[in-house]
Amino acid sequence: MFDQMLDNMFVLPQDVSVLEKIVRPILVYFFMVVGIRLAGKRQLAQLNPFDLVVLLILSNTVQNAIIGNDNTVWGGVIGAVTLLVLNYGVNRLLYNHRRLENLVEGEPDILIDNGKLDMRHIQSELITMHELEAAARKQGFATLSEVERAVLEPGGTITFKGKTPATDERRHQELLDRLTLLQSEIALVRELHADLTKAQTKPTS
Repeated sequence: MFDQMLDNMFVLPQDVSVLEKIVRPILVYFFMVVGIRLAGKRQLAQLNPFDLVVLLILSNTVQNAIIGNDNTVWGGVIGAVTLLVLNYGVNRLLYNHRRLENLVEGEPDILIDNGKLDMRHIQSELITMHELEAAARKQGFATLSEVERAVLEPGGTITFKGKTPATDERRHQELLDRLTLLQSEIALVRELHADLTKAQTKPTS
């Protein structure tokens, strides 16, 4: 029984060659890259539960396309190693070729510029105002009126830049203002003290 268990786990089936096990993940990998690229950046951002469900279903759907009917450990290892090596090679290629990276990943989309919504980009990416406001709140903005610029990055994340300085910067500036005011008051007190001392030491005629 133990030998049969080892055979089921590690003995590759004869109906599928090792070369096919390598080619399958490569084809599925490029199909998924193109498919997600055409689907838009919001598929990467997972801005709502429906997008997350689609990604989870996709991973389960292409599983059999990658390993077929092979349930052995070696079959899964071959598929996983192929994907890891392929992804590393693609990342190295894109790292050295900026134009190719922009072609594959796409360009950032400006959603808010100078405090004004760019509805063309927002609608083209199918981002609702509720989703945009929720993303802004996650980064510490109460409303979109506080946002100076918002950019949908190629990776699907939305970065926000506020109109006002950050909280730490405001507190730092407040401390500097108070320190300046305190220094002014100290200087005024010293001047009054000096005037009072002169008045007291001045000889009377």
